[in-house]
Amino acid sequence: MPEGDTIHRVAASLRAALMDHQLTRVELPRTPRPHPAVGASVSRVEARGKHLLVHVDDGLTVHTHLRMTGAWHLYRPGQRWRKPARAARVVLGVESAVAVCFAAPIVEVLDARALQRHPSLRGLGPDLCDPSADLDDALRRLRRLCGPDTTIGEALLDQRIACGVGNVYRCDVLFLHGIDPATPVHHLDAGTGRALLADASALLRANLHTTTRTTAPQAGDGATWVHGRGGAPCRRCGTPIEVARLGEQARYVYRCPRCQPHHRHDSTHMVE
Repeated sequence: MPEGDTIHRVAASLRAALMDHQLTRVELPRTPRPHPAVGASVSRVEARGKHLLVHVDDGLTVHTHLRMTGAWHLYRPGQRWRKPARAARVVLGVESAVAVCFAAPIVEVLDARALQRHPSLRGLGPDLCDPSADLDDALRRLRRLCGPDTTIGEALLDQRIACGVGNVYRCDVLFLHGIDPATPVHHLDAGTGRALLADASALLRANLHTTTRTTAPQAGDGATWVHGRGGAPCRRCGTPIEVARLGEQARYVYRCPRCQPHHRHDSTHMVE
């Protein structure tokens, strides 16, 4: 699933291509009307965590969430698309560009009232890609929304607490702090919780302007500390990185068993 830095980069590209231009083409197959009108102008493009919003000056907003399958592409008018037209969920054309969203599982057109009341968007925590993100609010949400058995590895992916963090950043920020992903949130003090959020934000913002996501710059462009490195030696101590499944969604987590001492918790299952 694209993480918040990816969606912010997509929003920046769409903003440069579409904003303040009149729409010459609007296609939203399988999405109920109303649709933005041809002749209306794109007034704003924004990312909220992993959600992307294209606002049009006729009062409508195109909302997409890419999850695991979706992608936005930009083309010149008449340029051949890299994916089949049948996979297009949104086509927004202006005189100089065509933006196409392929295979996104969530595509909606929202009016102002629906946008304001949208349950997923309303429930989002502070966006950690934003340098002014309210970390104190995120910390309060961390304490309020987590049950007694919620692990920090699960909590960092909960977009209601703070949005934008995905699996790469949750794994690597926990490594940097020497914390086992299976540690219950309520076993961590407030200072540690805030530091995790602050460093996740710093990692996200460091990757906003590059397509080569890097969390361990000492090891080169595109290097991570533990994510995706199962069985490889830890960059600090040389111990092989372990892979586990964590929580109800059984998402993979990566950890160094030496740098992140194991915290026993029934929701983990070590991958052989």
